[in-house]
Amino acid sequence: MRRLLPAAVAAFALLTAVPAAAAAPRSPSPVAQTQSFVDDPGATPANADADDPAIWVHPRNPERSVVLGTLKEGGLAAFDLHARTSQIVAAPPAPGPDSAPGRFNNVDVVGDLAVVSDRGRDRIRVYRIDPAGSAAGSHVLREVTDPLAAPVFSASESDVDDQRTAYGLAAGRDPFSGVRWVAVTQRHETRVALLRLVDKPDGTVGTAPISTVDLPASFRLPNGATWSPCEKPGEGPQSEGSVFDGRALYAAQEDVGIWRIPVSPKGFGRPELVDRVRSYGVPMRWDAATEQCVPAGADPGFGGTWLEADAEGLAMAGSTLFASSQGDSRFVVYGHDVRDLRIVAGRGTDSVEHSDGSAISTAYLGRDFPHGLLVVHDGERRPAAGDNLPTTGFAFVRLEDVLAR
Repeated sequence: MRRLLPAAVAAFALLTAVPAAAAAPRSPSPVAQTQSFVDDPGATPANADADDPAIWVHPRNPERSVVLGTLKEGGLAAFDLHARTSQIVAAPPAPGPDSAPGRFNNVDVVGDLAVVSDRGRDRIRVYRIDPAGSAAGSHVLREVTDPLAAPVFSASESDVDDQRTAYGLAAGRDPFSGVRWVAVTQRHETRVALLRLVDKPDGTVGTAPISTVDLPASFRLPNGATWSPCEKPGEGPQSEGSVFDGRALYAAQEDVGIWRIPVSPKGFGRPELVDRVRSYGVPMRWDAATEQCVPAGADPGFGGTWLEADAEGLAMAGSTLFASSQGDSRFVVYGHDVRDLRIVAGRGTDSVEHSDGSAISTAYLGRDFPHGLLVVHDGERRPAAGDNLPTTGFAFVRLEDVLAR
């Protein structure tokens, strides 16, 4: 039987901050969901494809907390705790006719700043959150990005349009020095960059590079064979979902599994693979006719038990890790033990499929979320806006419905 790697069990302890007053359903339902977003140029906002959420907790009035969500070319949305849209900030337009427009991929919060990976322009965008929180309505976000911010991975503006750009993102603080740092993964590559947020004299916020680490693209299997995940020619096994836990970054390499990477003010330490996707080690090849990976041999049995590729969004609740098993629309909860769940339709809300991103707060957030909040991306909102129109959104789930036993 395939089992979770021993290091994963050692890395996670069961969350005790959330009381288990009642047995949690294995298939919780959202209590609220945002409006639907449609990836269509005729929609409002145009070309909006929901992807990744974050939660900002109001320090004095928790019911005025704010949920953020990236919409790719549709920009960045802010919601109140009833999942009502407060504001949508547009992504930057393309700087030229042959250039890609801004495309907001991932978002995270550190202090009063929302930090966004702009995949289209290979930048880190920064927005200040109004101290009034959701009570600020359509003015809750104000951009404070350093106008001189350099690309994260591209050597020049012309390189940006190759789109090997800023992709996944996690933000946090060094628990000892208080330094605000941002980890950014690279699209179609295995690289992860560590940056420091820098306050500028004019009130804007920029970044300074600290370190990079390259995750493996090939792996030595227990039978002595070398295995590489099947990818489209010219592309590597990228990562996207990521989250800080003190001085460690957890990063989900989509076709490989979940890594734990030590972090210090000097940079990254040695990555450790703490769980594998089920297809780890399975021989596959790229079929140019179908533009799909197809089997090229028998499963040698070296994969994990829990994650169906892609391994996607990661979030932390205390020392419990929550991961999206995107390939089969489940979520895996790593604590004292490991278990899984699905988020199903109920309370007038839709179920959640093919989730990319998630965010957790364990704070009291008012009567609707007395023990905390889980927000997840829903990659298949129903009813869809129309035939062949990708329709997405975000779902709000009570944290005790997910974590309590």
